[in-house]
Amino acid sequence: MGPESEVAQLRRGDLDALSALVARYQNRLYRYLLRIVRERADAEDLFQQTWVRVAERIGQYDAQRNFDAWLFSVARNLAIDHLRRVRPDSLDDPISGDLEGETKAARLVSRERPAVEGLLERERAGQIEIAMAELPLSYREVLTLRFEEEMKIEDIARVLQIPLSTVKSRLRRSLEQMRQSIQAKYPNEGRNADA
Repeated sequence: MGPESEVAQLRRGDLDALSALVARYQNRLYRYLLRIVRERADAEDLFQQTWVRVAERIGQYDAQRNFDAWLFSVARNLAIDHLRRVRPDSLDDPISGDLEGETKAARLVSRERPAVEGLLERERAGQIEIAMAELPLSYREVLTLRFEEEMKIEDIARVLQIPLSTVKSRLRRSLEQMRQSIQAKYPNEGRNADA
C-alpha cells in the first residue's frame, strides 16, 4: 500500500492512516528537519508539528500533486518560521564553529572492507559534513532534498516554492562551494599518488 491510499484514507478521517504515514516518512522527514534546524529537540518538535499540520490541512492537499513535495513543504515552512523566531538574523549566513561529536557516517563500521578503507571513507564523510555545515541554509536544503531525500528537481522546486532554474543553480553552486571548501582545507586529498 503506497502513500496515495494512506492519504486518501486520512482525508476520510482514518487516523490509522496518519500513523502509517508517520511511520513511512519518519526517518526522511526527521533527517530533513534536523539538517535545517540543527538541534535534535527542535527537529523532534517540528516533526510532531508537521504531522499535526498535515492532519489539520489534509483537506487542502491536491491529490493530483506529489505528496512527498507537499509534506516536505509543510515541514519546511514550520522550520523556517521556527528559525526566524530563534535566529532572526539572516537564514543564509553560514554556520561557523566546529561540529560537535562525530557524524553518523563516522559511526558506521563495515565488516566487509579493510579497516583503512573504512577509515578513509569516514574521513571523507566528515569532510563533506563540515563543508555542508558551512553552506547557507538555502544550499543545504537543496543538497539534502536532492541527495539524502532523493527528490526530483521539480519536487524540490515545489517544496522550496522557487523556480526550477533556481533549484538547479543552487544545486550547482552548493556543490561548487563544497568542492572549493574541501580543496582549501584538504589540498592533498584529490591528488594521485602515482608520481
